[in-house]
Amino acid sequence: MAQLLLANGYASTAQRLGIEDVLWAEASPPEIPSRIRRELARSLDLADPVRSESRCMGMLSRFWVLADEMSPLMDAFFGTPVPSLKRDIEKHVFRNPGDWSTEDLFENLGAFEAGDARFARFLEALVSADVLLDEAAQRHLVTAINAHVRSAAIELRETGAEGGYPRFGTVSTRLARNRKPKNIIFASLTKPDIRFQSAMDNDIEIVGNRDDSLVYDRPTPEDGLRRRDLQTWWQDKHEIPTEADANTSLYRRLRRSLPDNSPGQQNLFDCYHQILGTKVYDHPVLLPEVWLHWDHHTVRERGPQALLRSRMDFLLLLPHGQRIVLEVDGSQHYTRDRDQRPDSARYAACVMS
Repeated sequence: MAQLLLANGYASTAQRLGIEDVLWAEASPPEIPSRIRRELARSLDLADPVRSESRCMGMLSRFWVLADEMSPLMDAFFGTPVPSLKRDIEKHVFRNPGDWSTEDLFENLGAFEAGDARFARFLEALVSADVLLDEAAQRHLVTAINAHVRSAAIELRETGAEGGYPRFGTVSTRLARNRKPKNIIFASLTKPDIRFQSAMDNDIEIVGNRDDSLVYDRPTPEDGLRRRDLQTWWQDKHEIPTEADANTSLYRRLRRSLPDNSPGQQNLFDCYHQILGTKVYDHPVLLPEVWLHWDHHTVRERGPQALLRSRMDFLLLLPHGQRIVLEVDGSQHYTRDRDQRPDSARYAACVMS
């Protein structure tokens, strides 16, 4: 019924906005706190999104109540224009630039108190070609907005094109199912022999040859695990005196964990470091041979319930809990009959598992 009202234009502007808020809230939009909204508004130059009065006012009228529905009738009755937000914007933003800041405009629109979904869609509209017919200006404004909203785990990303101009949408930078890792077991030379020191606190211990696997047990930074973070942990753990020595020994230890029978993994690891060079320290660390599932029973002992995909070839931990898994697949993953025939179903099953 709500959709029908909107589609047929039966609702007033205020009613339309209220219905939209209810419908949009069903998608559980990410929260954009008032503080972030204000800091964002204070940082934006109002001249950027208001280059065209007609385009800007048209966009604002889609998201906010700018005038009473009866304003034209009231104007005719009283013979003088009735005060309205629309006329205030025309006066203080367009006819007298500098009267209002971006914060003033947002304040008068009610943007600081608006629902999260409305505010996010408002930002999308601000950088759209409906308002800005200048790709460079669009991207400049997107960069300025993202500098603030990323702390709320969202950002504007290019999602397509419209009329030759880029289209940007608000997306979450946090994957809902991903939590911060408590332990990262990686660079394994053999299957680790694990036991719990405290099952309640998830404190684990590698038994036997502890050097066969590395366990990164520090909190993962919000901006992801960088090569620099891992090197600092390695240097502290082994009390290595210099960064240069820590860098060399860490690289050799990670490289040594790559299987001898997988030249593809070795090439990927080498190329990642060679291409980035010294910049690798500020990029996500390429963690090799990372344990995803671990079971103390063998596949034969566990039977049909066995976890078959126990390790990842490489793992990257990006900002806001995002994870990227890189698998360097040999022909056995996508062929059958002793690598003679391609088997897309087999590869799909491998990818989805």
